[in-house]
Amino acid sequence: MTFRPSRRFAAQLVLGAGLAAVLPLGAVAQDYTEDDPLTVALVVHGNLGDKSFFDSAAAGLERAEADLPVDVTVIEAGLDRSRWEPALADATDQGFDVVIAGTWEMNGFMQALAPEYPDTRFILFDDTPDFSGGAFPNILAITYRTSTAAYLAGYAAAMISETGKLGTILGVEGSTVLEFAVGFEQGAKAAKPDVEVVQAVAGSFTDPAKGKELALAQFAQGVDVVFPIAGATGIGALQAARDEGKLAIGVDSDQAAIFAPTDPAQADVIFTSVEKKVGDSLYTVLQQTLDGTAPYGQTLLLGLADGAVGISRNDQYAKLVPEEVRTQVDAIEQQIISGEITVDTAMN
Repeated sequence: MTFRPSRRFAAQLVLGAGLAAVLPLGAVAQDYTEDDPLTVALVVHGNLGDKSFFDSAAAGLERAEADLPVDVTVIEAGLDRSRWEPALADATDQGFDVVIAGTWEMNGFMQALAPEYPDTRFILFDDTPDFSGGAFPNILAITYRTSTAAYLAGYAAAMISETGKLGTILGVEGSTVLEFAVGFEQGAKAAKPDVEVVQAVAGSFTDPAKGKELALAQFAQGVDVVFPIAGATGIGALQAARDEGKLAIGVDSDQAAIFAPTDPAQADVIFTSVEKKVGDSLYTVLQQTLDGTAPYGQTLLLGLADGAVGISRNDQYAKLVPEEVRTQVDAIEQQIISGEITVDTAMN
């Protein structure tokens, strides 16, 4: 896997008269091999090292590169928003077979590029364009019903809280972030109807200091379990929980497992994480791209039943959540999957 920063600050997109027609949805132009692999670019609108969302995507692509005839380049566009669109355009202009980016912040840029490059396949995770009328046949979008997993975390959090006050910290108030929050609160109130959920908005996914400040303010209000849904900003909230002897819920990846080798004290206060398995979903759609079954031109909505979201059941979970509660959570998970419990959503 190749890692590099974005090196192009402006892009000229020229639509040539001789561009080939878009391949049928999911079709591949050739049989890819180890010597002639599918070339893939992941454009990160930020930097790796968030121990969460972006790292999950990169890990999935690293696994794909190890297992599949795929060659991956990860482009870190950095925190300067003015560099994000040029970074995506640069990757596309270089001729990668597949260009991947995530979230609503990159959606518009991808929509502008896709018609100009009909031979390039684009994968957008954690948001979707409007595919009405056959628009964007070379984009595959992946969205996640994280509310279904957050419901489980909320239920467990309410059951183990000693104060009856839980806190959520949002990076921004976008639908993909609120999707976590609505499921979390619904699950918490299903466990204890009188539980209070205190919410704060950081306005950033890249400000750990702000995350710590907001978490400390919530602890001062009596919150004893905090759930930061805020990327790297959330790392500061997790640190606050560690320092103040409170409990926390990780997001996107199993954050206890990530912290355990270097900061076991941090890992030990993260009793579970709500996992959005971005890396696994990217691995799967690359497999499907190779075998010709990937549904380009459509949105995949993935949830508990698909194994695309879930909660971390690790040593911390076993230690901090009583067996009776764990059993209840397992039963609730099956009820959500079967449709017996309907979980609220912030997704359209």
